[in-house]
Amino acid sequence: MDIFRDDQDYFNFMKRLILTLGVESPTLQRASLQGLRIQPVDKDAFSVVCYCLMPNHFHLLLRQNKNLSISKLMTKLCSSYSKYFNKKYDHVGHLFQDQFKAVLIENDEYLTWLSAYIHQNPKVASMVDDPRQYKWSSYSDFAGLDNILVCNKEIILDKFVDLKEYVTYVEDAYEPIRRGKLIDRFDIILD
Repeated sequence: MDIFRDDQDYFNFMKRLILTLGVESPTLQRASLQGLRIQPVDKDAFSVVCYCLMPNHFHLLLRQNKNLSISKLMTKLCSSYSKYFNKKYDHVGHLFQDQFKAVLIENDEYLTWLSAYIHQNPKVASMVDDPRQYKWSSYSDFAGLDNILVCNKEIILDKFVDLKEYVTYVEDAYEPIRRGKLIDRFDIILD
């Protein structure tokens, strides 16, 4: 089931993410955040590394900065968004099918690969020809086209010589991702 049906839905999810994390985002401050009563989790408990919101799911790559359960963050975020969605669409029942999946990232190779995987999602799904075109992903921010200020891009970009090298890395990752050449979360690419 689609959990995002229009731009307003995507935007409302992002507002809730920002409020839940206690992140400052001048770009998204234009929206009326005052109407939402979401208490943020502990300030600086998490950093958004990258994200992609797809019509029927979302990817958040987060860094846990404090000893605070990610479940607390996800419960606040998903509960608030579910209430919004259910009210808007007169929907009853659960919005999210299963519990979220959290994976511990133990090395830089997997971290950078996962960021490319997340950023290539819209292209792999044939929604865009270039992932920079997709409005609800952090990739345009990474590629230097936007400045949304939600992501801590340095967590990824510090692994590369410059922005151009990262963009090339993401572009080169498309074909292996599309072909499903990801063996498991530790064996990154099978040539």
